[in-house]
Amino acid sequence: MDNFYNPPPLTGLNPYTGSFTQTELQHLLKRTLFGASRADLNYFAGRTLPDVLSELLNPATVIPPPPVKEYTTSTTATNPDTGIASGSTWVGDLNNDGTVQSQRRASFKKWWMGLMINQDRSVLEKMTLFWHNHFATETNDVGNAQYIYRHHQLLRTHALGNFKILTRAVTIDSAMLVYLNGQLNTRTAPDENYGRELQELFCCGKGPDSLYTEADVKAAARVLTGWRNNNTTMTSYFDSTRHDTNPKVFSSFYNNTVITGRTGVTAGDIELDEMLTMIFNVQEVAKYICRRIYRWFVYYDIDASIESNIITPLANIFRSNNYEIKPVLQALLQSEHFFDVLSRGCQIKSPVDLVVGMCREFPMAFQPSSDYITNYAHWNYMVTWVSNMQQNIGDPPDVSGWKAYYQEPQFYQIWINSDTLPKRNQFTDTMIVTGYSFGGKRIQVDGLGLVQQLNTPSDPNALINQLTSYLYRIDLSDASKTQLKRDILLSGQTSDHYWTDAWNLYISNPGNTANTTTVRNKIRDLLKYLLNLAEYQLA
Repeated sequence: MDNFYNPPPLTGLNPYTGSFTQTELQHLLKRTLFGASRADLNYFAGRTLPDVLSELLNPATVIPPPPVKEYTTSTTATNPDTGIASGSTWVGDLNNDGTVQSQRRASFKKWWMGLMINQDRSVLEKMTLFWHNHFATETNDVGNAQYIYRHHQLLRTHALGNFKILTRAVTIDSAMLVYLNGQLNTRTAPDENYGRELQELFCCGKGPDSLYTEADVKAAARVLTGWRNNNTTMTSYFDSTRHDTNPKVFSSFYNNTVITGRTGVTAGDIELDEMLTMIFNVQEVAKYICRRIYRWFVYYDIDASIESNIITPLANIFRSNNYEIKPVLQALLQSEHFFDVLSRGCQIKSPVDLVVGMCREFPMAFQPSSDYITNYAHWNYMVTWVSNMQQNIGDPPDVSGWKAYYQEPQFYQIWINSDTLPKRNQFTDTMIVTGYSFGGKRIQVDGLGLVQQLNTPSDPNALINQLTSYLYRIDLSDASKTQLKRDILLSGQTSDHYWTDAWNLYISNPGNTANTTTVRNKIRDLLKYLLNLAEYQLA
């Protein structure tokens, strides 16, 4: 797929002033949403870039209804959750049975998949996944579904808010205290796990200008001693008897800061705030986060020119706005650099982008929200697919997140290998040909429904042009389109009327079984072919 890659050009953060047509709109929506449906395109059609961005960056709702019990009460559990009625939320229930917890962790993932499939027209879902990748935890390691849900809600609530506030909240979040051993961190046995990742992965990064030391890791661990979890209230708290009250001395990277050791119930909060203030005074923090955002929304390669023309000014915006996230996204997503032609089609879709994007871009008959049993089953089917393609939501490989966003030199190319590419093609083929059925209710691509939304589906040339424009960010050559038309729509015939007549007959007489089957199969074969091409893997 290397032939499709073009590094973004040497443009900067000046606001984009070019034409804002459907092409530019699609680029913006496919990067900020999971897929861009025809309903999305129609909704935003004719509006200005500032107007569209304003809506994308200001979601109407932040906290969706919680996940519900859609699983069967286990008969093998020591303490089955018989007190939770089917269709009621399990969030808030303190049952800690291992079997029940496993079912709830699975329920959480299905619910999250449903939120992405049914997302509003905002960047919220993409940013929630961004922060899950950044402050990575693993549900299987955390174990407690209540902690997992609350951690997710924390990321969702602050996804477009203040990064410093989010970092503080994550630091003493119950799921993170379990995942990185913070609840085991005491004055007699300091645990350096979170103190290291706070600097290496969450704030400063590993770049050449991130010069914190091993002594800084040890000092940070001592600052954070004493935080614990209350498994009854499902909240964290500070235990002053476990806290190191000695001074914590940091290196010249942090201006030789000394955090005075304190006693009492407020010691944990005070020292944490002082340490975060110290960390966020370092210039590298803003640059590191802006690089992460850039790789999420634009491209992975950050050379000297990108660092100078994009990352540094973005970091200045980040700091001058006291680490508010929206101003950074606003500046990047409205920039001439983001809309440059070479910035388009240069990302390989993540498995979530591929699967959720297909669910949104093609007509599929999911059930009304009242049929939660069927919907959770359908969402679980999608969770299984993204997991098989190596993006298990809720369970990234480790605390570093998915390698596609940090592993040099491959980055996004990690998503495509001899195992995952056939699975990607198998997924799209399955959803086009047979779909997936649960309880007699099927989700499947409605190819004819999609084609009927196009302007002139009776014209085979227009049909292929409109489909490729809708599905691809890099267009096919005219020769490829001509071959597609001849081999699939025209069955080797030379006259366009072969398809035009078949389509018109289908519209006028859908009861003609033979002709309707012919038209349906040709649309099926055309979509299968288009979605198996490399171009469909790019965003």
